[in-house]
Amino acid sequence: MSKGVFDSAVAACAAATEAQEKLVRKYSLEDRDRFIRAIRDKVMPNMELLAQMEFDETGYGRIEDKIAKNTGAVMLSQGTEAIPHNMYVSDKGLTVEYYAPYGVVGAVTPVTNPAATIIGNGIANVAAGNAVVFNAHPGAKKTSAKTVELVNEAIVEAGGPENLFVMVADPTLATLDEIMAYPSVKLLVGTGGPAMVKTLMTSGKKVIAAGAGNPPSIIDDSVNLKKAAAGLLASASFDNNLLCIAEKEIFVLDAVFDEFLEEFQAAGAYLLTPDEGKRVSAVCLVQLPDGAYFANKEHVGKMANTILAAAGIEIDSDPRIAVYATDFNDPLVHTEQMMPIIPIVRCKDFAEAMQWAYIAEHGNRHSASIWSNDIEHVTAFGTLIDTTIFVQNGGTMAAFGIGGSGTNAPTIATPTGEGVTGPQSFVRRRRFCMADGGNYLL
Repeated sequence: MSKGVFDSAVAACAAATEAQEKLVRKYSLEDRDRFIRAIRDKVMPNMELLAQMEFDETGYGRIEDKIAKNTGAVMLSQGTEAIPHNMYVSDKGLTVEYYAPYGVVGAVTPVTNPAATIIGNGIANVAAGNAVVFNAHPGAKKTSAKTVELVNEAIVEAGGPENLFVMVADPTLATLDEIMAYPSVKLLVGTGGPAMVKTLMTSGKKVIAAGAGNPPSIIDDSVNLKKAAAGLLASASFDNNLLCIAEKEIFVLDAVFDEFLEEFQAAGAYLLTPDEGKRVSAVCLVQLPDGAYFANKEHVGKMANTILAAAGIEIDSDPRIAVYATDFNDPLVHTEQMMPIIPIVRCKDFAEAMQWAYIAEHGNRHSASIWSNDIEHVTAFGTLIDTTIFVQNGGTMAAFGIGGSGTNAPTIATPTGEGVTGPQSFVRRRRFCMADGGNYLL
């Protein structure tokens, strides 16, 4: 069995507890940075292997995009430099506020981004001084096990403790319950949908949760449409739109709507007729008895031409994305589909585009973008949408250092408010006070 992979949740938690105790008692912050460098050195040569494993096991996305995605999780994640500290000094004394590990973290990983989530959260928690027990998605357990093995090998080869990162070989809801209940597990981290968030919240322990998103993008009449089309194509099509931050629907002002569609096609998007759009929307979604829609799992993360074929539309090319013009009431506009099928809505003016985008985001406060050179438009939409990620004139990935400035993280904790996570998210605040004027030099 792979290093760090256990038959039972209890055994995994016990091993992680022992490893974390060794980490904080025997190793320094400099050692943690050394372990992080070792993880990067170990994982980078295995990027193609992990991407291929993930694609073979899940059937989601594009291999070349997975390589880029996982590389970002490895190389743009933060180390111990991200852990804050504060000092309060007066003639009454000196107080140091520092950030200490939680201990053992229980983590739920998604089928859409298994390797990136384990690597990114792994590096952040090495920096924070925690061990992690992963309850991986069953649909990606082989890729997850290989990733855990590589991370553990790197740490051990660098002189660190075994089993800082562990997982259950056959993860289930029952093993998740055991992880949540284990005494030394003090913090839970989850990346997934509302049901996952609700489950973690029942534990009674602190939770950092990444929930659903339905990111809108607005195109106004002040922007370079050629750049907007190329940028949106790259962002919304990345890994077949699997990323929760990726734009899911586009609102375009009437004055530039037709020109934008032309530029989108020129950039490589496949334009469907309105009738074809309705047919594709019908196969992409499943409707519940109560009238609500959700993404058809059969088509999540699949190639655009495969999804089109399921709708009876045969094409002889492999476009990264298919788009179609539709109205605001199209259910695909309001559903997090995670497919390279993007509805585009014509809006009479910016006020309508902004209001419709706000409604379509459904209060998830996750991610949104705007292509505009009008600062008043950018400010108004950013204030209204109130998302954790908000990008002007770039794909939403720009906020993670890909085409913009930022750090990478696989967990965007919108429901619980931590936002883009890093080492600073997985620590607890402590204070040490030297009172009565101690250590204050006049």
